[in-house]
Amino acid sequence: MERVTDDVEALFAEARTRLRAVPREALGEITEPGRIRALLGSGPRIVRAGSAWRVGILLIDDDAVYEEGEVLRAADPGRRGYAVESARRRAELRAMALRGGFAEGETVHIGWRRLDLASLSAGGSAGPLTWDGGRLAIRWTPTGALMPLSAYLSERISLLLDPPAGA
Repeated sequence: MERVTDDVEALFAEARTRLRAVPREALGEITEPGRIRALLGSGPRIVRAGSAWRVGILLIDDDAVYEEGEVLRAADPGRRGYAVESARRRAELRAMALRGGFAEGETVHIGWRRLDLASLSAGGSAGPLTWDGGRLAIRWTPTGALMPLSAYLSERISLLLDPPAGA
């Protein structure tokens, strides 16, 4: 077994410290209406489940790290004639976020998955996070190469703290 040199908790603790000045984005979960609401015609909604900093494909909150799922903005669905079914589904999700109490235009993350950092600390993998020669690494695209997690976090947080002109 390779010698482990990175400390999972220390990397994310440092990231949280650097992120304090960055606004968080909402985490949402899809809920089905109860029987009475369903009888009254209320449909599913997206409800607030917390907030986190979006750092590339990772969502980091005070106690956990999540793998990003789908990102949307709460909005009125607008027109109803969609040429593509995926556009109709996105409009439905945006409307579900409004029904769930999110502000118009607010960014909402759904379908996120909590990463098992204890398993990662023990030498395993967690979502896009894995070990590469004793160093923590991230595969930030499904077919991409591994990148050291410390470099990934540093680069992404620097971009959040000091975005390039025009971003």
